[in-house]
Amino acid sequence: MLISPVRTLYPCLVMLLAGLSLSACITTTTGGFIAEASDEQALDDYLQLAIAYYDENDMQGARRHINNAMQIDGRNSDVFTILALVFQREGDLDRAAENFDRAIDLDRGNSMARNNYAVLLFEMGRYQDAYEQLEQVANDPDYDGRAIAYENLGRAAIQLDRVEDAKNAFQRALQLNSNLYISALESALIEFEQGNYERARSSFQSYLTIVEFSSVPHSPRALLAGIRIEGYFQNQQFVNNFSRVLEALYRNSPEYQSYLEL
Repeated sequence: MLISPVRTLYPCLVMLLAGLSLSACITTTTGGFIAEASDEQALDDYLQLAIAYYDENDMQGARRHINNAMQIDGRNSDVFTILALVFQREGDLDRAAENFDRAIDLDRGNSMARNNYAVLLFEMGRYQDAYEQLEQVANDPDYDGRAIAYENLGRAAIQLDRVEDAKNAFQRALQLNSNLYISALESALIEFEQGNYERARSSFQSYLTIVEFSSVPHSPRALLAGIRIEGYFQNQQFVNNFSRVLEALYRNSPEYQSYLEL
């Protein structure tokens, strides 16, 4: 899966919520906006409310405000982006894809829509389509989530066996944001598979530094990577520590089975 369901789902959608606390989300039956408010402001308010309700996992409330926004502007790209996210949360992936397509047709430069669409496409196993969307997002210098887009691009490239493209994408992601632990981990794995063992160890040490600072738990993929990389350098204490964690927490994982075969 591309960067976790959210953080994975919509890393830049939350930007629309600036200045709006969830406690301020009130429901009215008369529209709730002053008569003097412009349609543009009302549209923005409805979009913010829709996202807030989505964030609270209230899809009915989100839909209500999406419908209000659609009555103001039925050709607004962001309206269809948020509606697509609602369909995705509800498990209706085909309708989610249709609404992402609609959002992008209405605004070809909507990188937020493209990024979230790529997450859906990845979930559906449509890796080439996801890669193509992410390429355009990553090449948008004005997109605030560009580092994550490059990381997701790398993960899509791995699924397509485009190893060099993945390597370049992860490196670019780390240039834009040195705290991306997934990019550091995946870079370490690629370097190790290519026989660049010192580089692999350096990237893995960067990964360890990031997760320690961020208090992020190790995934079974990371634990197996550590066992393999540090095992190559005969760091047996490290290997033993990671092996115990992998066995204790992830005994049923594919990584544990791979560990048993080492």
